[in-house]
Amino acid sequence: MNQQPDANDAPTVQFPAPRPPIWTPPPTPAPVGPPPTTPGFIPAQAGPPIERTPARPRRRLFLIGGITAAVVGAIGGAGAYAYAGDVPRGTTVLGVEIGGKSRSEAVAALHAGLAGQIGTLGAPVPLRLGEQTAEVVPADVGLGVDVEATVTAAMEARPDPVSLLLGARTVDPVVTLDERKLHDLLGQALGKDARAMKPPSITFAGTTPKPNYPQPGRGLDAARSAEAVRAGWLGGAPVDVPIVEIHPATTKEDVDKLIAEFARPAVSAPVTVTTERGDVTVPPAAIAKSLRLVADKAGKIEPTLDAKKLRAALTGPLAAVETEAKDARVAIVGGKPKVTEGTEGRQVDTSALATDLLAVLPASAAAERTVAGRLVTAKPATTAADIAKLGIKERVSTFTTRFTGGLSAPRSQNIVQAAKEVDGALVKPGKVFSLNGHTGERGYQQGYQDAPVILDGKLVPGVGGGTSQFTTTLFNAAYYAGLEDVEHKPHSYYFDRYPAVIESTIFWPDLDMKFRNNTPYGVVIDTSWTANSITVSMYSTKVWDSVTTEYSPRRNITSPKVIKLAKGPTCIATNGIPGFTQDAFRVFKKAGKVTEREKFTWTYAAEPRFTCG
Repeated sequence: MNQQPDANDAPTVQFPAPRPPIWTPPPTPAPVGPPPTTPGFIPAQAGPPIERTPARPRRRLFLIGGITAAVVGAIGGAGAYAYAGDVPRGTTVLGVEIGGKSRSEAVAALHAGLAGQIGTLGAPVPLRLGEQTAEVVPADVGLGVDVEATVTAAMEARPDPVSLLLGARTVDPVVTLDERKLHDLLGQALGKDARAMKPPSITFAGTTPKPNYPQPGRGLDAARSAEAVRAGWLGGAPVDVPIVEIHPATTKEDVDKLIAEFARPAVSAPVTVTTERGDVTVPPAAIAKSLRLVADKAGKIEPTLDAKKLRAALTGPLAAVETEAKDARVAIVGGKPKVTEGTEGRQVDTSALATDLLAVLPASAAAERTVAGRLVTAKPATTAADIAKLGIKERVSTFTTRFTGGLSAPRSQNIVQAAKEVDGALVKPGKVFSLNGHTGERGYQQGYQDAPVILDGKLVPGVGGGTSQFTTTLFNAAYYAGLEDVEHKPHSYYFDRYPAVIESTIFWPDLDMKFRNNTPYGVVIDTSWTANSITVSMYSTKVWDSVTTEYSPRRNITSPKVIKLAKGPTCIATNGIPGFTQDAFRVFKKAGKVTEREKFTWTYAAEPRFTCG
């Protein structure tokens, strides 16, 4: 038998500190019993055992171990090299190398690198919004790279050691974007393809709740639009902005439930408000007028009571328990303005009452529909100190018109009634005075009487006739004070008791007379009357040396027609008045010079000559 070489004679890889192989395969167990026989197979004759040469796994394993150690050593060395500096080496952002640098160096390098790409980064971004296409300029929506945040992300997202051996890595920039500006611009681009969401609401017809069911809209979601633009900005292709269906937070079923459980019970019976000066009844009609069941921007309905509307609906009942605060006033005494201090009042805190009422409105039992009202001090809206700051020291204009019939005539009484209501009115700087807004409706309950008014081109009896003369007088006082004309309408026909063109009619609620106090001083309106005249004066501080009127000649003169009307109480005969067109120029002077000219033009129709019968 030939002798086999010993396994230890095989060459090995030497290590400074030899160690056993990392892994050794387990030995194969020896077979037990005779070898298996297979049909057609004749086993060989038994003979002396054959010596087998042992396998040489140790050399291979030592080689593997050596390579692993070399890799680990290389990785360790590469890691030490790659992590030199705050930002790992080989890191780039949009092609700008920032690796191996300190934070400040990386920030400076990225700023400089992006500055060279401003043409690309600032170029308009093409967008697709359904069927519409658009472009957005990055600067218009704050679209850009947050350099500081990008460097921070590059520092924090450190790669694993193995990937360091594979080469450089790219870090995505942190993108800035003003979502609101983008949403507004995209909304304009979407145009007709957008469909507004119809929010739900519940309104009242009298005291009957009526549902307005929600309907979904079609448009843009600000967050999803911004996400798409951020992701696709630098991709080179048009960015697809998703069009979404916008659903209100409240459904049709929610609206029906709210009517059944809240709106209908809310107006089913009155609510009693107890106060230290007596009880106040809030009728269902007042609840319906002040109850708001309107959805917010998300389409959700949160019931509220409007405190101002509640107070307006309870003006009569509240007057029984409240004391009205009185503002400081300016009275004209001996031709000079004199300030009278205001007084405090006591009133129900309707803001707190509105909140408390909401809690009991779903209740049906009378005992449960009771709340406590709280009386609080009501301060004057204007104090004497406030008026002292307004510079009201002298008369700046005055105007008088005359009437016939004496003070006992219904028309004269209407003029005086309007004058009483306006007397002492204070118009603060920048504020607009509205005659309709100041007096409210001028009806029988307010002390007005029947007198001739112009309706459909002819004189007929009507409550408040004559207030147009007061309106004209007030308009001219404001006109010659140099105040800004906001709204007025001359009569259809010319009456010689008024100045042509610069006069005004009024009719509740459609025709109004308004002017703005366009001076830095307060303006107080003073009214006075005699048996045959009405005068309105303005007190303030003079802004102009003078305000005058220059007229053009009358033109386009027309003659009146004769119209016969049936006899009766509604027929008022007239003599007829020619029609014409004329210009009036308001001339402002300061320091002896004309500084402004304002043109007013009006065309009067020829008033027919009406005969009765």
